[in-house]
Amino acid sequence: MVSLIAEPIFRIGSFPITNTIIDTIFVDLVLILAIIIIKINLHKIPNLFQNIIEFMIQTFYDLTESIAGKNTSKIFPFFMTFFIFLLIANWSELIPGFSSFGIKSHNEIVPLFRSPTSDLNATLAFALISALSTHILSVKTLGIKKYLGRYFSLNPINLFVGFLEIISEITKVVSLSFRLFGNIFAGGVVLGIISGIFALIIPLPFLFLEIMVGFVQALIFAMLTMVFMSILITPTHSEEVSSR
Repeated sequence: MVSLIAEPIFRIGSFPITNTIIDTIFVDLVLILAIIIIKINLHKIPNLFQNIIEFMIQTFYDLTESIAGKNTSKIFPFFMTFFIFLLIANWSELIPGFSSFGIKSHNEIVPLFRSPTSDLNATLAFALISALSTHILSVKTLGIKKYLGRYFSLNPINLFVGFLEIISEITKVVSLSFRLFGNIFAGGVVLGIISGIFALIIPLPFLFLEIMVGFVQALIFAMLTMVFMSILITPTHSEEVSSR
C-alpha cells in the first residue's frame, strides 16, 4: 500500500526527516557530483559526451529564446534548473532496487527513498519557489511601480482586472503543484501494483511509460515557469505607452 503522505524515517528533535527529504538530498548530491565531473572534463576540443551536453543546452536555450526573446538570459537559468532537478527527482525512484531499502514500521517496510515529486508538500514548495522567483524577477526587471501597476489601479476596470490577475497567480501555484504531484504519485502507485503482481517482463512497459511521464512533467513545469516569467517581465502596452 503506497502512502499518500511521505513517511518519516527518523526525527531531529521534533522535526521529522521523511523519505522524500532523504531523496531530495540524494538528488542534490547527484547534481553536485555531475557538475563537478562535467567541469573537470571540459575540453577546448569537445569529446562526444561534451558535445551531447552542449547540444542539449543549446536546444533548450533556443527553445527559451523562441518564447522569452530578449529576456532569455534572465529566464534560462531558472528554466534549466527546474527541468534538470525535477527530471532527476522524477526518475530517482525508478532506479532498480532503489525503493527496496527501508525500515520496518508496523509490520511494513517503509522505503528509505521516495521521489520528492510524489509528495504534495514538495511539489507545493517547488510551485511557490517558481512563483516567488517569477515575481522577484518581474520587480527587478520592470521596477516596483510598473509591477504593482499590474494589480492595482485607480481605474475601476483595471483594478478588477488586477484582482483577477491576483487570483490567477494563486491558481498557478495550485495547478503547478497538483499536476506534478498527481502524475508522479499515480504513476508510482500503478508501477508498484504491477511490480507486486508480476516480477518480470510485464512491468517493463509501465517502467518506460513512467520514464516518459517523468520527462514530460519536468518539462511542463519548467516551461510553464518560463512562460509565466516571460509574461510578467514583459511590459504591457499601457506600461510602454506611459513610459514614453
